[in-house]
Amino acid sequence: MDKSSRQLWLRMAFLVGVVYVTVGRLFAMPATHVQAWRLAAWTVCGLVFAAHIGYEYFELRHSPRLIALHAAAAVAIGAILLAVAAMIVSLLLMGTIKPIWLLALVLWPAITAVPAFLVALVIAFALAHIQPRAVAQ
Repeated sequence: MDKSSRQLWLRMAFLVGVVYVTVGRLFAMPATHVQAWRLAAWTVCGLVFAAHIGYEYFELRHSPRLIALHAAAAVAIGAILLAVAAMIVSLLLMGTIKPIWLLALVLWPAITAVPAFLVALVIAFALAHIQPRAVAQ
């Protein structure tokens, strides 16, 4: 992978991670119809996840394993940012950061990135099977 391709996927992973945390925070704000807002957030994040995989496959022409790794990285970035946001809210409301939030910095990315990697890997392999094209490693 050349330097420009590396920069592209890193920027995209960070951007997608920021979108995940933004959707997570904004869609959690309304106090009414909480289940509908939660479903809407899952739908938007699912569409962003699919678009990210499509971008990696069709535009950057990465292999399924790289696509899965990059998609999982974006999810992990979003989870870390969400944990940081939760820590900040805890600090503002309680004046202190509980040790559990430090654990969240490690656990949330792991809990979300592993399934994201597996799902993205299956989708990327399915894409490669359905619509094969030259892969740039």
